[in-house]
Amino acid sequence: MENMFWIGFVGAVIAGLFAVTQAKKVMAYSEGTERMQKLAQAIREGANAYLKQQYTTVFKVFMVVFIALLAMAFATNGQMLSKFTPFAFITGGVFSMLAGLVGMKIATNSNARTAQAASESLNKGLRVAFSSGSVMGFTVVGLGMLDITLWYFILYYGFGITDPVEIGNVMVMNGMGASFMALFARVGGGIYTKAADVGADLVGKVEAGIPEDDPRNPATIADNVGDNVGDVAGMGADLYESYVGSILATFALGAVGGYGFGGMLLPVALAVTGIVCSILGSFLVKTREDATQESLLKSLRTGTYTAAILAAIVAAPLTYFIVGSWGVYIAILCGLIGGCAIGYFTEYYTSDTYKPTQELAASSETGAATIIIGGISLGLKSTLTSILIVAVAVLVSYFAAGGSIEIVDAAGTFTAAFNRGLYGIGIAGVGMLSTLGITLATDAYGPVADNAGGIAEMSGLPEEVRDRTDALDSLGNTTAATGKGFAIGSASLTSLALLVSYVNIVQHNTTETLNFTLTSPTVLVGMFVGAMVTFVFSAFTMSAVQKAAQSIVVEVRRQFREIPGIMEYQADPDYASCVSLCTKGALKEMVAPAVLAIVVPIATGLVLGPTGVVGLLGGVSVTGFAMAVFMSNAGGAWDNAKKYIERGNHGGKGSEQHKAAVVGDTVGDPFKDTSGPSLNILIKLCSTVSIVFSGLILSFNLMNFL
Repeated sequence: MENMFWIGFVGAVIAGLFAVTQAKKVMAYSEGTERMQKLAQAIREGANAYLKQQYTTVFKVFMVVFIALLAMAFATNGQMLSKFTPFAFITGGVFSMLAGLVGMKIATNSNARTAQAASESLNKGLRVAFSSGSVMGFTVVGLGMLDITLWYFILYYGFGITDPVEIGNVMVMNGMGASFMALFARVGGGIYTKAADVGADLVGKVEAGIPEDDPRNPATIADNVGDNVGDVAGMGADLYESYVGSILATFALGAVGGYGFGGMLLPVALAVTGIVCSILGSFLVKTREDATQESLLKSLRTGTYTAAILAAIVAAPLTYFIVGSWGVYIAILCGLIGGCAIGYFTEYYTSDTYKPTQELAASSETGAATIIIGGISLGLKSTLTSILIVAVAVLVSYFAAGGSIEIVDAAGTFTAAFNRGLYGIGIAGVGMLSTLGITLATDAYGPVADNAGGIAEMSGLPEEVRDRTDALDSLGNTTAATGKGFAIGSASLTSLALLVSYVNIVQHNTTETLNFTLTSPTVLVGMFVGAMVTFVFSAFTMSAVQKAAQSIVVEVRRQFREIPGIMEYQADPDYASCVSLCTKGALKEMVAPAVLAIVVPIATGLVLGPTGVVGLLGGVSVTGFAMAVFMSNAGGAWDNAKKYIERGNHGGKGSEQHKAAVVGDTVGDPFKDTSGPSLNILIKLCSTVSIVFSGLILSFNLMNFL
């Protein structure tokens, strides 16, 4: 089996070729009128300028961490940290950055083309936006396969490491760079996009009473730039990290579970299978001209569900051939079915074709306060289904994979059986993300449709064009929430696998018997710290949006007051000043949350020791998962409730109900696009940081002196 990993390169090539084909297809469409081209160029320039500054800032941080890791590795001759980890940290960060950058480049070249296509037909607009999303989706999975397979070949063939347990333990540390980059990209981009969005909505829609994306609003270009740097570039880095992290965590568990190289090959083979099935499913995404939200959802579901069914069929012989276990196949099915179930219930709670969001829109009849209360209630309630789905997936995959079977090893213990059960949980997470190519395509298309609507509005295209882009945008809100649901659900499974990897690595590197039980005081204290991190991290990211948005509100009000003729279309707003404010605010405010996620696991370990870290990882995983689902679903529902009203329900655009819904949406913006999606990165970054610094924590912690 150790010589079969070349299939990872095959998967990377297939994904890359499909992404290039889709990109050429998109670029062949017309970008529309001169005005549309000018707006698209302004959005591109703003997005490029922000990412250039963000990557410059992150590069400096990466260099500091790289030097620190290098010093640890070589000062201790690899005893405290693998010598490969500093270099894997850099490659993980670079690949994560590339995933987001490529997605952003195609998105900013697709927005005007989608608007122009929507002026011809709804189906054509859907196809252009979805093809753009496909470039992002297949770039992410292609780069993920390339990164993982390259490192396997470097370790096995380049350095002659032939022990699967050692390779698994080294490679699980490789996820730190991807998580690191993803956190900066998601938090920074999320702050940027929501600061612009909130500022534009509060002053433009509520105070001035002008439509969304009205060219008179100085924050419109910044808002459209934010869709790309946050919802595209940030999301690409985020889901790249989720994809790679789930595979690497399962690598380590497969090795210690007794499956050897077969247990490591299976997640790679599943990922390659998922790429092919996602390509086949993507051809089924199409709609008719008079499509409703329900039929648009059905169109995207047809593609994603078909890909999942095909992957499930192919996974059966693949699993039996590689590891010889039908139980592991059942675990994979748990992941696939669980992912689709989370997607369905996310749609149920966030789409305006279902009662929860319709009832939320109706609550606007009594003002902003009731729609905010209703949205919070909806988000809290939505955690029930996601948590139960993940709980069932964990239990079924654990027992199906052999977690309860008594396998006595040479020492007379049952460790192998336990680890095989844990491998089942890890492979369920890989199964959930195996069709990420098409899942991410349905997610990434949303910001393109949103930008297309803005360009249609600012270019003065006919009302029917804006109606079509609004329909695509509303669908995009739901698919974005679905994509976040997949990421969060897989993060919960991956975090459990990473926690177990941490315990295995710690136990492997010490002769001391450690007490990891829940009754241990250090474990309990660690759990409290983990829960606290979730809330403080959320507070930091929400506060960052608040501060950055305030500066935009002040600037937009100033321009309306001091630049005569804006409201009469006789003078152009100063778009560049809002873009500049968002850039500075996002880069400044993204540092504190990122530092928190890195420092707290290390500090907890140095004080409470390795058992305290286990408690922290458990606490942050459970509370982070619940909080992320709550925030993402509440925010998505608020956004779609607003759009439901804008389509003529409960008073329609400009009504008091609409103004109340806009306030609810502005509260939900940082929920769904900044804090919520960043939490799944926090969960995994805490785990990978703990694994990387486990040697340091074992050697130096306060508990050793008590």
